[in-house]
Amino acid sequence: MDENGVIHLSSEKPPAGVKAERIDIKTSNSSKRTSSSSASRSSSGSNQPAPRPASPEQVAGREQLLGQLRTRECVIALEALERKTSAAEPTSASEIKRLKQTADLNCSTDPARRRQQEEMAARLRIANSPSCVEARNKLGDMMAPGSNVPRDQVRAQQAFVDEHCTSPIR
Repeated sequence: MDENGVIHLSSEKPPAGVKAERIDIKTSNSSKRTSSSSASRSSSGSNQPAPRPASPEQVAGREQLLGQLRTRECVIALEALERKTSAAEPTSASEIKRLKQTADLNCSTDPARRRQQEEMAARLRIANSPSCVEARNKLGDMMAPGSNVPRDQVRAQQAFVDEHCTSPIR
């Protein structure tokens, strides 16, 4: 998780100076390995009961969650790559390499799905743009106690923010 609270999924080592935590996610393939290791554990005298295999619903739920996390990582990486390679902000070659690796590992190879991910990244780019920051700030000012802005103007500003400045990922 970075300083902005964003979780990054990667099978690569992080760049030097970046703190990281390794989390092993067991999938249906690794449950076979787990069951064989638990058999050896129980033969070694451990009182731990062997773990129950995951149900098909649990496996499907895990795969869905992993898919959502991969999509999120893909979209964030694509948006950051676009922003950083367009000279909108300074960056390093190692950061560009890391973002490309994250995109390669998490973005879909299916052309239709990849197009959706790229469209989400474009919407995220707009939602993070200075004009949307300004629009959200203006809405906040309009809604502040003591503000005498007519309700229809507040509604119009809210509609603009909702339509153009809402992140496609959470």
